[in-house]
Amino acid sequence: MLVTGFAPFGGEPVNPSWQVVASLPATIGGVKIAKCLVPTEFRRAIAAVAEAIEAGQPDVVLCLGQAGGRFRMSVERIGINIDDAAMADNAGAQPIDEPIAQPGPAAYFATVPVKAMVEAMRAAGVPAEVSNSAGTFVCNHLLYGVLHYLAAQGLATRAGFIHVPYAEEQVLDKPGKPAMAIETMARGVQAAIVAAVANKTDVKQVGGALD
Repeated sequence: MLVTGFAPFGGEPVNPSWQVVASLPATIGGVKIAKCLVPTEFRRAIAAVAEAIEAGQPDVVLCLGQAGGRFRMSVERIGINIDDAAMADNAGAQPIDEPIAQPGPAAYFATVPVKAMVEAMRAAGVPAEVSNSAGTFVCNHLLYGVLHYLAAQGLATRAGFIHVPYAEEQVLDKPGKPAMAIETMARGVQAAIVAAVANKTDVKQVGGALD
């Protein structure tokens, strides 16, 4: 499995997505873990992960990204074909209402079992949810871009995306903003990885109720 996290952006000194990825062990549930630090830049993000896929030929790709302000870890269900940035990326690019792939489908669904992953994360004691919006910044750009790349190459590799909240150290100067310990997020990701490998199809319900 290839697991990716982003470099810091928006003036933050750290990015919890990469902190989590860097903390993961070399194997999880018998699955070998490869790691990739992704630039928080439109286009370059997709290129970096595509290169890592070509080099490692993983069976599953799981990308992580920061979603400051969220209370729970969010397993994304869908990536949409639009860049609409409220701020510039780390290279100064700020696309507005631009397609990621032209031509390309309006959206791709993640090909990992999102509900099974959320169920496993909750069972591990980690707040988690299914999310139906990955936003329109570099995180959605990467989710859509990776799925589009895999489809274009005819690869059977499955792929998905998890948004993580701020790390605790990031909210020291952000009163009222939610945060989560890196150790807790890492535990959730490990549970999600095991579930992604174990479940080729998804469950219908999470925690006894549809999400």
